[in-house]
Amino acid sequence: MSYKYFKNDKCEYFPCHDKDTEFFNCLFCYCPLYHYDCKGNYEMNNGIKDCTKCLIPHSKGGYEHVMKILLENMTK
Repeated sequence: MSYKYFKNDKCEYFPCHDKDTEFFNCLFCYCPLYHYDCKGNYEMNNGIKDCTKCLIPHSKGGYEHVMKILLENMTK
C-alpha cells in the first residue's frame, strides 16, 4: 500500500527535527501513535504526542511504517 506524505512549509516551525526538507514529513510534527510505545523520547502536550528523539524516522521513509502500526492498532 502506498501512502502520501505531506509537508506544511507555511508552518512557523518548518522544517522541524533538523531534517532535509526533501525528506521531511509533517506527519511527525505530532505523532499519531498516541498509544504506541515507540521506546523513543516524547512528551504529551495537551493530549498530543510530541516526539523529540523518535526511533521511527521523522521523514518520508518512516511514513509507511507509522501508518502500518497505526492501522494495526486501530483494528485491535
